[in-house]
Amino acid sequence: MARTSAPAKAPDAGYLTPATQPDATQYLPPPPQAGSARQAADDHAFQSTRGLKGGARWALATSDADLSMESLLRSYSCAAGFTLDARKAPRLVALIARMDASERATTRYAKSTWHRPRPFVGNDQPVCTESDRAHLATSGAYPSGHTILGWSTALVLAELLPDRSTDILQRGRVFGESRIICGVHWASDVLEGYVTGSADIAAMHGNPAFRADLDAARTELEGLRQAASRPNAQACAIEHDAAAHSPL
Repeated sequence: MARTSAPAKAPDAGYLTPATQPDATQYLPPPPQAGSARQAADDHAFQSTRGLKGGARWALATSDADLSMESLLRSYSCAAGFTLDARKAPRLVALIARMDASERATTRYAKSTWHRPRPFVGNDQPVCTESDRAHLATSGAYPSGHTILGWSTALVLAELLPDRSTDILQRGRVFGESRIICGVHWASDVLEGYVTGSADIAAMHGNPAFRADLDAARTELEGLRQAASRPNAQACAIEHDAAAHSPL
């Protein structure tokens, strides 16, 4: 597809500049075409997960849809092994907020370039955030912005807490899959969201300010880890079950 304009400049608070921001429209493949094997796989993932409405996995997907900093960090508490309280981790919060600002330009440009309709458009299948249905219908699906932020957060937390990296990365995968369960993204939107998040974080590592903020967040987490409470065991069991039943 022909490019319509250059990617928008990231906010000044971001870690990336126009010169360092990877262009997802160039390294990602285009969205699946109608009748392709990739689209058939997307159709199957959407249809096969509609029956999860009302269950524990649906509730987890609904919770994962909340990108407030409090909710985002809390969603990684089980994987971290201790409660990640945004109120007690200002340096980590600042790091992730700046990461998010850095990635918005990538996400907006890719979505506007492809403007792929979401899976619920044109049908009455349930989604886990019904109040957002009308708004989401006007926003491109490819790649998944929630997945980009969720996976980027997982990558950073895995670097900060390497002894918990397997659990954290698994939770990052589940966080993205929640968008499939929710019915607001195709599976390929999520898969390429993982790729986009990885690309952005790789580029951010070239910025000294990003590396310095990582070090500050690492020190903060080391202190928080000693005093923080254990996460809710029932919530952790639900997340573990979700990891064992991937829709991909």
